[in-house]
Amino acid sequence: MTQLAITMGDPAGIGPEIIVKACRALAPRIDAGELRLLVIGHATALEQARAAFAPGIAIPRAEADGEWPALAVLSAGEEREVIAPGALSREGGRFAYLAIERAVRLAQAGRVAGLVTAPLNKEALNAAGHHYAGHTEMLAALTGMKGSVMMLAHGNMRVSHVTTHVALEDVPKRVTPERIRLVLDLTHDALRRLGIARPHIAVAALNPHAGEGGLFGRQDDEVVAPAIARAVADGMRVTGPVPGDTVFVKLRAGQFDAVVAMYHDQGHIPVKLLGFHVNPETGKWDALSGVNVTLGLPVIRTSVDHGTAFDIAGKGIASERSLVEAIEYAEQLAASRDAAIPA
Repeated sequence: MTQLAITMGDPAGIGPEIIVKACRALAPRIDAGELRLLVIGHATALEQARAAFAPGIAIPRAEADGEWPALAVLSAGEEREVIAPGALSREGGRFAYLAIERAVRLAQAGRVAGLVTAPLNKEALNAAGHHYAGHTEMLAALTGMKGSVMMLAHGNMRVSHVTTHVALEDVPKRVTPERIRLVLDLTHDALRRLGIARPHIAVAALNPHAGEGGLFGRQDDEVVAPAIARAVADGMRVTGPVPGDTVFVKLRAGQFDAVVAMYHDQGHIPVKLLGFHVNPETGKWDALSGVNVTLGLPVIRTSVDHGTAFDIAGKGIASERSLVEAIEYAEQLAASRDAAIPA
């Protein structure tokens, strides 16, 4: 049975709502003893969401050092202020940090097999004095790791990133042979743990048309291609650099098992374009499928692939689909973490 921690993120966002809805959806598996979930965050916000959106389930409060029921909530800290849905506040940012900190410590102590994170708000997080660009950077600092990698997944669309939260003008200098190889190694390992025996990875080009022989930049010829050649020489199946305007079509067609993207928007846009379901009558998205997986950490971490959505927080219309998928991904990674994978 897998014990996972679900961190609430910003309590003013849709985190509490999607958590209770996900718990309701997974209740048969929890009741059957297949899964254990410990929600960590603002206990009052969770109880309010449970009463409003999932009154048929019970989520009792737990103590950090006690025995937990199969489904429970653990307070991340002292509740100093009332948190209103949809209202950005330092208190919301403080609880988002405290939840992650507590979950990491529990994972390091072996009490939970992995973390599944609901969204936080970067402005609130920084207002609370925690100056991180997001979850990935915070987790790296809390675990003492510097080489983490973000992978987004939606169906067979799996995309890892060489760079993420940096200005576009800074991307080329961060595309180094060492970083490319790290991303390839971590992506290759993750794919094998997801059951793909011999992964085939494509590397997206940094420049249009992979530089067109140097007409649009030389990084793809001078940095990216040699890094790929070294990985292939070491026995990996890697193709590239493949122009960014076609590589994701090939991924969707099943020609590759994953793509390594060079920067945030290059990798995020195709995954989110497919993952967001838009209601054609209203023009608004009403569901989202997709998971964010952090590779290279000493703890397993998956996350929803969307933000806090303050504009709909507390209205009962947020979809739990991405969170359920993130829980399932964390389960799969946790199950394979200590299992021997054939060479």
